[in-house]
Amino acid sequence: MYAETANKLVLDAKRIQNLQHLPPYAATTVRAVTKEVRDLDREVNSLLAPYQSQRTQGSDGTQIKSSGFNPAEDPATACALLVNHLAMRRNKRCLLAYHRTRTDKLEEMCWSGADVAEIQSAATSTRAQSGDSSNLSADEEAYINSYSNLLAAYKGQWTDIDLTGSLEPPRDIFIDVRVLRDAGEIQTEYGSITLTKNSQFYVRQADVERLIQQGYLQKLG
Repeated sequence: MYAETANKLVLDAKRIQNLQHLPPYAATTVRAVTKEVRDLDREVNSLLAPYQSQRTQGSDGTQIKSSGFNPAEDPATACALLVNHLAMRRNKRCLLAYHRTRTDKLEEMCWSGADVAEIQSAATSTRAQSGDSSNLSADEEAYINSYSNLLAAYKGQWTDIDLTGSLEPPRDIFIDVRVLRDAGEIQTEYGSITLTKNSQFYVRQADVERLIQQGYLQKLG
């Protein structure tokens, strides 16, 4: 059935919205959908080939352009053309929805403070058996690098404001946090602290908010 393969991309896009990291890029499915679009386009061209407009010479020597395909004269062909057109349109919309969802997720991860290298290697263990090193396609890797550079240049104009910080005002200035992953030594307004796994600290929220977003720290209470 036409567009059945493309529906898998829609289901993947819906699943991506509820995931923390991007799953592997569905390259095989994308290629199958684009191939179906090309096949449908060739079929449309073959159906219209006998009806291509032709120029004939009239009795007075003028060139007369004969009419092309008339749906009323051949409803069966018109129906086939309509079905193919709708199938191609649905396939393209499914492709756009899938790639837009993945792009939105990449941009969301950038704004949350995730590092580009961390994004590219996210959940690589799920692809270790296939030998791939990234869940992103080549185009997605190029896009995320360009977007990260653009975001860094934009944030560089506002050094006094953390544009990627939370929009909700903190309830408490100081909070208790637990270290989930070793993060090394960081500098705070009240001195330096070394973040080692399973240790706990009472720190100013503004100093560690980015580390909480990146998953290094867990807010307690």
